[in-house]
Amino acid sequence: MTGRTITRAQLSEAVYQEVGLSRNESAELLESVLGQMTDALARGESVKISSFGSFSIRQKGQRIGRNPKTGEEVPILPRRVLVFRPSQVLKGRINDKRHPKAAT
Repeated sequence: MTGRTITRAQLSEAVYQEVGLSRNESAELLESVLGQMTDALARGESVKISSFGSFSIRQKGQRIGRNPKTGEEVPILPRRVLVFRPSQVLKGRINDKRHPKAAT
């Protein structure tokens, strides 16, 4: 792994370059899309982006955990967690980048 992270600013700049909106409009568009996704997930809805993947919320129940240092049992409260499932298209693109097809 390279450890490289893409930031909101970089995504906004990519929208600016590709779509041709102003930098401010590109930033507002990105924030609007991320806001819509966040709001939908907070309501418990799934977010599906074609050829990319789907985000959903999963409810995890209460369970008993263990402090690894002391061995003491600690209750872990029920919570909601974000789950991402990549599409087959995204999986294929990732695997093609890592393992290019051999030339025939």
